[in-house]
Amino acid sequence: MLKQGFQLKLSQKLSPQQIQLMKLIQLPTQAFEQRLKQELEENPALERGKENGDLAEDPYEEAPYEETEGDFIEASDINIDEYLTDDDIPSYKTLSNNYASEDDEKQVPYASGTSFTQHLKNQLHTYRLSDEEELIADFLVGSIDESGYLRRSIPDILDDLAFTQNVFSQDEEVARLLRLVQELDPPGVGARDLRECLLIQLKRKQETAGIKLAIQILEDAFEHFVKKHYTKLLQKFHIDEATLKAAISDIEKLNPKPGGSYVSQEKIVEQVVPDFTIRITDGELELGMNARNAPELHISASYNDMLRGYKDAKTKTKSQKEAVLFIKQKLDSAKWFIDAIKQRQQTLLLNMNAIMEYQQAYFLTGDERKLKPMILKDIADIIGMDVSTVSRVANSKYVATPYGTKLIKSFFSESVKNDQGEDVSTREIKTILAALIDKEDKKKPLTDDRLSVVLKEKGYPVARRTVAKYREQLGLSVARLRKEI
Repeated sequence: MLKQGFQLKLSQKLSPQQIQLMKLIQLPTQAFEQRLKQELEENPALERGKENGDLAEDPYEEAPYEETEGDFIEASDINIDEYLTDDDIPSYKTLSNNYASEDDEKQVPYASGTSFTQHLKNQLHTYRLSDEEELIADFLVGSIDESGYLRRSIPDILDDLAFTQNVFSQDEEVARLLRLVQELDPPGVGARDLRECLLIQLKRKQETAGIKLAIQILEDAFEHFVKKHYTKLLQKFHIDEATLKAAISDIEKLNPKPGGSYVSQEKIVEQVVPDFTIRITDGELELGMNARNAPELHISASYNDMLRGYKDAKTKTKSQKEAVLFIKQKLDSAKWFIDAIKQRQQTLLLNMNAIMEYQQAYFLTGDERKLKPMILKDIADIIGMDVSTVSRVANSKYVATPYGTKLIKSFFSESVKNDQGEDVSTREIKTILAALIDKEDKKKPLTDDRLSVVLKEKGYPVARRTVAKYREQLGLSVARLRKEI
């Protein structure tokens, strides 16, 4: 049975202008310039540069919005919804407010040059192989990852060859061709694990007593070597510490990721352009904004003149009405964009100024131990904005300081209370922890328990588990793996 009824519903939805502003705020300088260029190309009513003379007036004051007799078009006659369906409208007006930035299509530029796989195949094709051997060898090369390793077993490769290439071979034949692939450069390529990778490299070196011992260690006592059980190695091979140290030194000179040396040459190097600059002048901090973030934009004079001409015309034809609708749409878009740019500048400066004042002690000295605990909410409360807005600024913007160019996000950290009950930044504790590990006796490295005790002696009551977490975040190994002879 069908029923009719009324239902009141209160909902909140971002306007196109708000969506536009949020997207502009999160853009770093280079991406912002691209967005600005795109808008200038899409909207002929928007121009770059300073306004001259009467062009500084608001074009809407000159637009025919007043009610007159005859065929004059009124503001009420213009349906803004129609603008949103026009193909010429910038994309930010047609996006739904439930789209995340991750949903945007991203075009990733690729560096030109020979790929790592092609580099290996070029070498492989210098060998004299039968058609089937070449097909299997090419398949093996194609299965090698960017690090230079073959991560799949020979039985799995045999199955794939049979199903995808219609090639039926034997384990021995594939193993023989794999040894051929392992002769290619860079040394160590085609290995199935770290042990095999290091052995391939050692066996290609000129044989010496140290190299022979290094090969023995990897072949017969790899687990002892990896876990740094040096005492067991000394006993097993009946050698002294100097001899063992020399052999280990030879192993440490090898490349554990042979493919990385080639692939790194193909990576795109992205230049970081700082969005802000902080300088120290007469003991005071000065904040500057990259001029590329503050473009001078104005409404096109020709479009302004078109509206003025329409207003002054005695007769208005249908084609003129259609033209003024198009002009009105472009002027709306241009004005919204200019307003969004100004709001973006104000928001960025407001956020960065609050961060600079909050971390004044650090910016004046460069000492990371003076970084105060600071979370997004701290800045949001100071400037009276939402936490998400502060996050957009912090996650994608850089600031040039006297101590280098830093990601703004790096100035944020949680707090820990010291033995005097004061809040100290976790960044400060990590800096001290890294310094302790750097200066430790590598023959007897400090365990996490011992590091916890030392930190407590320095006034930072940090538990062993917390020390382990900070150490892992710093990319430092456990004490056993930091041990040296």
